[in-house]
Amino acid sequence: MRTFVVLSVILASVSSALAQTASAAAYVVTESPIAKAGLLANIGPSGSKSSGAKAGIVIASPSTTNPDYLYTWTRDSSLVFKAIIDQYTTGLDTSLRGLIDDFFTAESTLQQVSNPSGTVSTGGLGEPKFNIDETAFTGAWGRPQRDGPALRATALITYANYLYGSGNTTFVTNTLWPVIKLDLDYIANNWNQTTFDLWEEVSSSSFFTTAVQHRSMREGAALATKLGVTALASTYTSAADSLLCFLQSYWNPTGGYITANTGGGRSGKDANTVLTSIHTFDPAAGCDAVTFQPCSDKALANLKVYVDSFRSIYSINSGIASNAAVATGRYPEDSYYNGNPWYLTTLAVAEQLYDALIVWNAQGSLTVTATSLPFFQQFSSSVTAGTYASSSTTFATLTTSIKTFADGFVAIVAKYTPSGGGLSEQYDKATGAQLSAADLTWSYAAALTAFEARSGTTFASWGAAGLTTSCSAGTSTGSGSGSGADTVTVNFQETATTTFGENIYLVGSISELGNWDPNSAIALSAANYPNWQVSVALPPSTAIQYKYIRIFNGAVTWESDPNRSLTTPASGSANENDTWR
Repeated sequence: MRTFVVLSVILASVSSALAQTASAAAYVVTESPIAKAGLLANIGPSGSKSSGAKAGIVIASPSTTNPDYLYTWTRDSSLVFKAIIDQYTTGLDTSLRGLIDDFFTAESTLQQVSNPSGTVSTGGLGEPKFNIDETAFTGAWGRPQRDGPALRATALITYANYLYGSGNTTFVTNTLWPVIKLDLDYIANNWNQTTFDLWEEVSSSSFFTTAVQHRSMREGAALATKLGVTALASTYTSAADSLLCFLQSYWNPTGGYITANTGGGRSGKDANTVLTSIHTFDPAAGCDAVTFQPCSDKALANLKVYVDSFRSIYSINSGIASNAAVATGRYPEDSYYNGNPWYLTTLAVAEQLYDALIVWNAQGSLTVTATSLPFFQQFSSSVTAGTYASSSTTFATLTTSIKTFADGFVAIVAKYTPSGGGLSEQYDKATGAQLSAADLTWSYAAALTAFEARSGTTFASWGAAGLTTSCSAGTSTGSGSGSGADTVTVNFQETATTTFGENIYLVGSISELGNWDPNSAIALSAANYPNWQVSVALPPSTAIQYKYIRIFNGAVTWESDPNRSLTTPASGSANENDTWR
């Protein structure tokens, strides 16, 4: 009888997996044209649901009440048009050229619109959203949001590289480059400044923002080199090196996941991190952990922690096996619309897994490390750390199971998609009914990119392959190639409790510490809160004074006197363990 029961359970599991895979495959066929049409309907001026939008303007959603999303966000628009530009430049849809040119014109106009964040030369590029007639939105909002310029630069650089390679060098140099350069210069000058995260709720430093800024700086340096602007290429490379160092500080080795924001007072388990992995995917970079590629051990470990955080908090996930797909949302503490799963976050999980499968199949092997072992043990409890060739049974077992797992997330989305195929922002955690903004453009784009990844489609490399950094966790300054013999590393730790949205920074008496300017202060990581940490490359044998400051909604609070002081060692490293006073 026991054998029969066990066999029944196995057969039921296999049957369920096959049903999910079939459901995903069918959904891709039916939803693909609907998602494409839904996306195009939200682009002005000819989109059927974008009335009033100027040419090339992407509306977030046609919804005008509960919530009012009839605006254009730089972040959303750039992600949408990156998907469009990828389709055009790879020949998937050659009819999109006119839309892309409209987008470029619209964004070049928006760059010049003075807004509450400033002018084009005083911070206005960090403004998150505009009215759809290309005028400034002047209401209260979480600003600035510094991911938009990076995402816009990436989209336009993809277009520029394609045109340049097609011989249209004059248009790239004279028309595209000046607009791209504005965004790149903004990032190079402001990457280490506080930003609201992509959910527009937490003002601190954000993993997603840091990662997409890093990508844009690498791409910008390569394009500047191509155009012969070598001085700018050097500037962008330097910023990219510092960003890559800072990126490492978000990893939480104790929890085995990426902490999404340095502030906010939450666990840090957040779709921000999964979205980062897919939007900085470089198929040429393999399973690189420094840039958190989709199949890297850190990205996979993070994915498991993120997905598992939703298993018990949504009713629609009840009764689902612990190694099967579930509905996922932004972060487990979410209270927006009472906290629900989102289509784009659930699809992002599938896309990261599909991206990982693309790389494993291309390189003919996969590697399990101590960091990623819990992820892989979901699919084979007996698997151990090691590298498994594509000819091995272990490789076949794992990749087949992971493909089924990925399809399961698409099947979840399919289950809660209405018969007409329209995708809103959210679906109810108890009933699966659609919630919040209808016809969310980002939801449609997320479906299209996930489906492309499922089919094995890849797009242009951005230069992630072979990058190295000697920065330790918490580093926010330095070089991707190491700090060099002329510096030493000082590890600063400040113990401080903070309120929601408040963050700790380091500032001091030398240029590496901002010359006492709060605007140039170094953000500390809260990955091990309430211990805030950062490692900084400083000149050796140098007497330095420093202090910690708190920044909350732009207001700066200095800790009490006297200044702290240290003399850096002649070589090696030093530790400074302080407590807020």
